[in-house]
Amino acid sequence: MSDAETSTEPAEPAEPVTGWGRTAPSVARLVRPRSYEEAAAAVRACGTRGGIARGLGRAYGDAAQNAGGAVLDMTALARIRSIDADAGLVVCDAGVSLHRLMEVLLPLGWFVPVTPGTRYVTVGGAIGADIHGKNHHVSGSFGRHVRAFDLLTADGTVRTVLPGTDLFDATTGGMGLTGVILSATIQLLPVETSLMSVDTERATDLDDLMARLTANDHGYRYSVAWIDLLARGAATGRAVLTRGDHAPHDALPRRARRDPLAFRPGRLPAAPAFVPEGLLSRPAVGLFNELWYRKAPRHRTGELQRLSAFFHPLDGVPHWNRVYGRGGFVQYQFVVGYGREDTLRRIVRRIARRGCPSFLAVLKRFGEGDPGWLSFPMPGWTLALDIPAGLTGLGAFLDELDEEVAGAGGRVYLAKDSRLCPEALRAMYPRLPDFLALRAELDPRSVFTSDLARRLGL
Repeated sequence: MSDAETSTEPAEPAEPVTGWGRTAPSVARLVRPRSYEEAAAAVRACGTRGGIARGLGRAYGDAAQNAGGAVLDMTALARIRSIDADAGLVVCDAGVSLHRLMEVLLPLGWFVPVTPGTRYVTVGGAIGADIHGKNHHVSGSFGRHVRAFDLLTADGTVRTVLPGTDLFDATTGGMGLTGVILSATIQLLPVETSLMSVDTERATDLDDLMARLTANDHGYRYSVAWIDLLARGAATGRAVLTRGDHAPHDALPRRARRDPLAFRPGRLPAAPAFVPEGLLSRPAVGLFNELWYRKAPRHRTGELQRLSAFFHPLDGVPHWNRVYGRGGFVQYQFVVGYGREDTLRRIVRRIARRGCPSFLAVLKRFGEGDPGWLSFPMPGWTLALDIPAGLTGLGAFLDELDEEVAGAGGRVYLAKDSRLCPEALRAMYPRLPDFLALRAELDPRSVFTSDLARRLGL
């Protein structure tokens, strides 16, 4: 046996692993490969309970957990292998974070093509979840900008996978179940500065918000709306709409032009390990939502903001997920197609009547869907909200929303899911049979598996 194989044997005890929502921890053996060879050895040594790759742990549910099996922590594989600063191409290991890419690439005038609400996501995780951001209506999902990736499959083969192939489409959004992504080539976005030019406005209700988004989104690269899901009556769905684009060099004040591509994200103290009961009660969140809506400008244009403030405000608070207390939280995100606005209205009204204390709720418009067989986005409206997991009757309530979403031809985002049932999954993802057939051929012994895969029959 080689040294590489020896180093990944189960020397470490099993330990609890959980998603960012902290709702359903399970115990697994964590393996931390430091090279591609060690990753291959770890896959060979997974055992009967299989293994799953894991990045920085920002999947909200159980996608990167594997009870009784192995979890491959890929964060030590974090080399940026090459940068073509003329063509805007980067080749990097799967364990490289979007944060690290920004640090290295922004000074060269390049930005990641798609970023979610956190920059602490690995490239491998970005592909496996086919992440989306505020620019989906313009740029699509992350997989659209991947030119190739190397995939370690269950038979120990490393395959270079290209767009337009079944394996590419099964892996982008496939939640790590086709293999371990080792490296990727990504097409980047050119930028002149590290600041954003941002327009902000208030919408009085959900219909007003949708009308504003529909009328003007084509004029912005990035667009998102914070929505007050506790407002009722005439104010149901009131929101603060924020849209923008990368600021050009000539829009910067004189002092900022000296270092226009500086990337200096701020950082606040970490959230406390213990959070008092009642902090996320309906009255407390209602007060927060009222203040947040009232302090937003009715209409403001051209405000310059740091990238971190526009894209990743929560990253400035380490361990912000602790705010929900020991019970954790559920993030529920769904999409329904254009023409199904009545379904969106009905769900928003139901959430408001139910009094779900959510202060992190956003509405966006999706553009053309991407080819990933389990990729989440489709043309339509997507709403995401955080809900304390201990809310009485939450499971049954979300099951009812699942039925509404599926009945409208929509779907729930697997990277944030922790409680969907297999029947709902089959109704929501029409390419699921293709995914299961390819997976059965590629990995007949289910070497790659996870708590999510077992729960949903993947």
